[in-house]
Amino acid sequence: MKRVLIICYYWPPAGGPGVQRWLKFVKYFKQFGVEPVVFVPENAHYPLEDDSFVSEVPKDVTVISLPIKEPYRFAKWFSKKKTKTISSGIISEKDPATLEKLMLFVRGNLFIPDARIGWVKPSVRYLKKYLKDAAIDTVVTTGPPHSLHLIGMRLKETLGMKWVADFRDPWTTIHYHKSLRLTAFSEKKHKALEHRVLNTADHVVVTSPNTKNEFAEITKKPITVITNGFDTSEVITQNLDTTFSLVHVGSLLSNRNPNILWQVISELREELQGFKDTFRLKLVGAVGEDILESIEEYGLTDATETPGYVSHHDALMLQHNAQVLLLVEMDREETRAIIPGKLFEYLRAKRPILAFGPKGSDMAKIIKETRSGAFFEYSEKQELKQEIVQLFDAFLHSNLTGSDSNLNKYSRRELTKTMATLLKAL
Repeated sequence: MKRVLIICYYWPPAGGPGVQRWLKFVKYFKQFGVEPVVFVPENAHYPLEDDSFVSEVPKDVTVISLPIKEPYRFAKWFSKKKTKTISSGIISEKDPATLEKLMLFVRGNLFIPDARIGWVKPSVRYLKKYLKDAAIDTVVTTGPPHSLHLIGMRLKETLGMKWVADFRDPWTTIHYHKSLRLTAFSEKKHKALEHRVLNTADHVVVTSPNTKNEFAEITKKPITVITNGFDTSEVITQNLDTTFSLVHVGSLLSNRNPNILWQVISELREELQGFKDTFRLKLVGAVGEDILESIEEYGLTDATETPGYVSHHDALMLQHNAQVLLLVEMDREETRAIIPGKLFEYLRAKRPILAFGPKGSDMAKIIKETRSGAFFEYSEKQELKQEIVQLFDAFLHSNLTGSDSNLNKYSRRELTKTMATLLKAL
């Protein structure tokens, strides 16, 4: 059994997609010959919490922790709402207010690569002592926050450990990086740290092919794509909605506002017999004010439900019960590498997916490969309208189904097998 140290920031009771990737790896590792030891912060500032994840941590897994001091604790004295959104990576697309400009400048220039940089030195000191008698020669760091990669890098440099750097998202090309109001010096420092991490790690793991291609321009170190996935251990009893429901689960904020969709739905409510009485839009999670304003502008408020954040179990239920699942990514070149974690849970639900994103999106390739739905660029109005008409017709004839083609490779257990094979080969 190979013992591996896993360093992650997001861990139960954290909520949202960031916690699930390594929670699920840890859950299945021992089946494939890897014994994980997990290192996490105490009293972390999590924008979302979901206690349902706590029960998924295996009882026989060692979890060690060290207190973390985060600047967000103090920033929230000035603006609790802005602090919560910025700490989540949620940044307004509109011209930000003076306070938000200041907070973004501080976040981007004083805390490089991110606001958890203060946890690096004490963590390295603690882990160097812990690892003396731990019989561990391999460490994994997962980011964002990318400051955690600096812990792995220093452990490799001082202790000679094998090190895998796992990137759930890109670093300097992430869509909000340009919004951090970076000085030229800070931008250069971010890129230098990214280059150093990518060229020091023994192996780099990414979640999308586009990120692999991007990093391959920076390093010659081996890069492996291991996507996120879905877990089948939780039994879900499906009870399909009786309405023609279009369901989005997860944050839907102003920078992902599919106006083309609202326009098409508004037109179909007028043109297609029975559509207005039957159609329902469910937006589960945080919804931006711009989204709600657009929905009102197109006369869809009466058909829209916004229940807010729900537990992971309830989110799964809503996905399985939906007639159609909605997936929305920003229409930007830099988001081609983003594959939302919810896509894989959508696949498990086996309901038709209606997805939007930029040309060349990695998520479009997965949807096509699995034959699980339809992907649209933001300019394809007529094609979108035709697709919704066909979905509605299938709904009326009780023939609206998803696909279960080529899905097994995205199960958490199979993905863990791939990750374990990589770790044991180091």
